Amino acid sequence: METSLYLPVKRFLEELGYCVKGEVGNCDLVALHGEDPPVVVIGELKLSFNLELVLQGVDRMSAGDEIWLAAQLSARGKGRESDPRYRNLCRRLGFGLLGVGRMGEVEVLVSPVAPTPRKDPRRRSRLVDEHRRRQGDPAAGGSTRKPIMTAYRQQALACAAAMTEAPRRPRDLKPSCPDAQKILHRNVYGWFERSERGLYALTPTGRSAVAAWLAPSVVRATEPEREPAEALA
Repeated sequence: METSLYLPVKRFLEELGYCVKGEVGNCDLVALHGEDPPVVVIGELKLSFNLELVLQGVDRMSAGDEIWLAAQLSARGKGRESDPRYRNLCRRLGFGLLGVGRMGEVEVLVSPVAPTPRKDPRRRSRLVDEHRRRQGDPAAGGSTRKPIMTAYRQQALACAAAMTEAPRRPRDLKPSCPDAQKILHRNVYGWFERSERGLYALTPTGRSAVAAWLAPSVVRATEPEREPAEALA
């Protein structure tokens, strides 16, 4: 699976000084460096070098400063990574190309060249905001079958965990969950219900979510889940 490529690529970018997190805004990985504004690197992962990988990179160009495409190196070195036409296409687009070996070693096949497409400030801002708000790095890049853990879901779970013993008011939850008022009011996942004015309790669905996601350890970041569109706002 693509997730097997995530940690080698993450380590590679971290050695270059980037802070890397997986599955941010539909990108397999987003890496930031510096502040105000940060350098934004977007990475896409595939088990093999193919056209779909390049097309994903093209789609990400408006949001990132650098695009890195990574795939597993073919066993005999006869895959697309050895095709000069494929490398030349990536070079012309300004993409970096990384080959990941069977033992997790990373080889730079093509170095990225700063492209000059028109940027999408709103899309870029959403990536940076989600990256910074997310606690830790709970989602391995390249996940397709597992849902994604976002900053919104992390806060919703924090609210739910704090409400397992008794109903709570948004202001009681705000120190650990700054968006508590919005999360309880929107109730995207159906975890909360108003027990009285200004007081919220967990629904049976909410209790099931806490048991499934935070057990056996609240410290563990939980298995990621794909977010509803509203939760990504």
